[in-house]
Amino acid sequence: MTDDAIASGPSESLSDEERLAQLGYTQVLARRMSAFSNYAVSFTIISVLSGCLTLYLFGMNTGGPAVITWGWVAVGLMTLFVGLAMAEICSAYPTSAGLYFWAHRLAPPRTAAAWAWFTGWFNVLGQVAVTAGIDFGAASFLGAYLNLQFDFEVTPGRTILLFAGILVLHGLLNTFGVRIVALLNSVSVWWHVIGVAVIVGALTFVPDEHQSASFVFGEFVNNTGWGSGLYVVLIGLLMAQYTFTGYDASAHMTEETHDASTAGPKGIVQSIWTSWIAGFVLLLGFTFAIQSYEGALTSPTGAPPAQILLDALGATAGKLLLLVVIGAQLFCGMASVTANSRMIYAFSRDGALPFSRVWHTVSPRTRTPVAAVWLAAGGALLLGLPYLINVTAYAAVTSIAVIGLYIAYVIPTLLRLRKGEAFERGPWHLGRWSTAIGVVAVAWVGVITVLFMLPQVSPVTAETFNYAPVAVLVVLGFAATWWLASARHWFLNPEHERTIAREAARAGAPEPVDP
Repeated sequence: MTDDAIASGPSESLSDEERLAQLGYTQVLARRMSAFSNYAVSFTIISVLSGCLTLYLFGMNTGGPAVITWGWVAVGLMTLFVGLAMAEICSAYPTSAGLYFWAHRLAPPRTAAAWAWFTGWFNVLGQVAVTAGIDFGAASFLGAYLNLQFDFEVTPGRTILLFAGILVLHGLLNTFGVRIVALLNSVSVWWHVIGVAVIVGALTFVPDEHQSASFVFGEFVNNTGWGSGLYVVLIGLLMAQYTFTGYDASAHMTEETHDASTAGPKGIVQSIWTSWIAGFVLLLGFTFAIQSYEGALTSPTGAPPAQILLDALGATAGKLLLLVVIGAQLFCGMASVTANSRMIYAFSRDGALPFSRVWHTVSPRTRTPVAAVWLAAGGALLLGLPYLINVTAYAAVTSIAVIGLYIAYVIPTLLRLRKGEAFERGPWHLGRWSTAIGVVAVAWVGVITVLFMLPQVSPVTAETFNYAPVAVLVVLGFAATWWLASARHWFLNPEHERTIAREAARAGAPEPVDP
């Protein structure tokens, strides 16, 4: 949405701190981020060098080049609709609570707390899963590099150890290196842009042979065991849709961003469309450069993009560019832990997680939610452990990330549509296009929620079972049970908020403003 199409709203004249107080919270987190830094977090978490490449093997088996290419185009367009609808709401409610707070403000008063509760739980599930997916992908590519450079044998156990080590690194950076994290997020944007340009340039000009356009845009491959081509095309969209996750980070970082009511929504939208372009160029570069399709699929590295780089560019250049990819994935995981921890901090600030008093504590030295950082990392590790017994676990983790996040993304949009003209817009909004864009967004999320719970490989066995529905149902069941047994009496209840404020004041933390 261009600036010319965005009108001014009623909250434009308020300062960031005044608007936050108006929404019911006192400024506690340090507001150090610029609009570019806010955009950089979401762009880094989308990370085309992470999502596109870590699921490239899945794409090669589930539809092949045609679905990889055209699926990216279609999913990117639909994601832009979802992001535009989210951005409009972000402008009206710029708080790190993000999606569940939006749901609470937009829902009918009698059911507002319930809408917020379940939106928040889906958001937590999706955030933890996307952190797991990103850092597990980085571990897989790091294992591939170690195999090439040091003849490191890649096994499920060793991959899990690398995964755990990367999570610890990201936990430490988010605990002690707050300013370094902000700097690295800004560096990450240029790392991705320059990295994509260098990799695609090398894959375009160095190899003597390239695949034909008919192969890249029309070759269909089905190694899933399913007989229906349409079914394979639909589930093959997971590669693109998983990449387009995590841009809600711009919303979760608004309490740390200057001019949050405009910087937050712009960060969401800009991160999507720039990633859409960069990802399309990257996928074309890799797919045109495939020297042996079967050789890439059966690569001993376990990572077809690594084999494509080696076959097309030679060992030395291939390994150097593989390090560029791994660096981008590490940037991506670091930013994901940052955004994940802010969501956990905000949700526990409202008492919605077990042991919330622990998770919403803020370090007096760094003014960051340290306990939430480690809960984010620990939860991601637990979600990745089934890989030890399930060879399709990574695809399941990415499915969980998409389902959890996109349900949380679209609930506020659905409620905003129901609210109609009563919705009080922020300074960044969609004008007369708001309803049409919202309807498309809701419809698309309904489709992908069903798609990515379906089996991905046939026959379905214990080793190939897509456990995404189980994970979603377990979290949903836990949240529903807690809601009915207890939370409906106190979650986002003003009297409960006052009790938390008094306890926070006694503990020496700044006292929040009553909603």
